Amino acid sequence: MPAPAPLVSSQERYVIPNLRNACRILKLLGSRPEGFKIADLGRTLEIPTTTTLRIMTTLHLEGLVRRNGALYELGPVLIQLGHASLAGTEIRTSALPVLSNLTARTDETAHLAIPCDDRALIVAVQDSPHPLRAASRPGFLAELHCSSTGKTLLAFLHYPRLAEFYGNGAARPAKRTAHTLTSLAEIKREIELTRKRGYSVDDEEFAPGIRCVAAPVYASDGTLAAAIGITASTVRFTKERIPEMAGKVQAAATELSRLLGYTAPRG
Repeated sequence: MPAPAPLVSSQERYVIPNLRNACRILKLLGSRPEGFKIADLGRTLEIPTTTTLRIMTTLHLEGLVRRNGALYELGPVLIQLGHASLAGTEIRTSALPVLSNLTARTDETAHLAIPCDDRALIVAVQDSPHPLRAASRPGFLAELHCSSTGKTLLAFLHYPRLAEFYGNGAARPAKRTAHTLTSLAEIKREIELTRKRGYSVDDEEFAPGIRCVAAPVYASDGTLAAAIGITASTVRFTKERIPEMAGKVQAAATELSRLLGYTAPRG
């Protein structure tokens, strides 16, 4: 008796190609706030120009994209949808008091991110009392290689896929600052260090003058559910304070994991 067909294959039969292309276009637009020309969208995603034009016209009429001269960017309807999605994220509800407590303990901005394709999606932020804040807002998609929450996802969720993300044939990740790691060898060393110590550090790799630390949050079944971290100015968050801050972040991650039903193995 032949083995049953894989679930993914059965699902693929029901895929609407141009609806999938529309989804791919929206994701690509989300990766570049300044927007894309229609021709560049089609070329990047290998979609015929005429098809791309029809898709973009439809998305524009529905408010999912907007036009800014020759460029297209994400539209205002997605703000409403994004807020609705974030509000309905179960982990966000559990995380809010934990983030509030972490901010109270560190006096810095705390944030929570969940996996979203090959990015880290910020779903909740608790601002610090300082007038100068540098944390990304809810809904922001952070690159994995240069953000603390992203490094946590790479270390404890995507570790087997490092070569797929950053090896030969993969697009070279953006070098946001002079400190950003971009080669597979550099990123792998950093991720192995993150796995060893149990927390990640963004040492001015995403933005100059900003230091972040994050730790993994686990679901009840032991899989990684999110990353929780803090963001601060390097003036206040010096390198000497990394162990202290990391300990507080790890404690918050442990508490949120417990609220999600996770029980750490003994021994």
